[in-house]
Amino acid sequence: MPTVLVIEDNLDQQVLIRYALQQAMPTVEPVCVSGADDAMAYLNDCVENGRDLPRLILLDLYLPTAEDGWQLLQRIKEYPIRRRLPVVVLSVSNVDEDIERSYALGANSYIAKPLDFEQWLQYFRTLRTYWLETVTLPRQVYNY
Repeated sequence: MPTVLVIEDNLDQQVLIRYALQQAMPTVEPVCVSGADDAMAYLNDCVENGRDLPRLILLDLYLPTAEDGWQLLQRIKEYPIRRRLPVVVLSVSNVDEDIERSYALGANSYIAKPLDFEQWLQYFRTLRTYWLETVTLPRQVYNY
């Protein structure tokens, strides 16, 4: 079963995101981590043990600061095998600088966090349609 890596430091948001993902993307397994070190440990473990990398990464920008999120995004995109992983930045911020810098560092999408559960479901249904059902990703990254 493909995974979606959720990097979110707010445990309440993690629970909400996990539940919305399970409803909108029942064919994927959400893997939630709270910070940069846990995210990198998970990704490195996938590579070192020959496990499939996540099909999609959902990265909260403020971990707890935007600088933390940008540093993690840079670390993810540093190595060729991880560079191809689609990263969707989630943030409460609509500030142009946050959006522009996220894209400059390799984010594939930037989404302002929705305000209610129904919006989360709609966002994740749209992500499912695009990232899981529409795009073609490199086979060497995913062995499904």
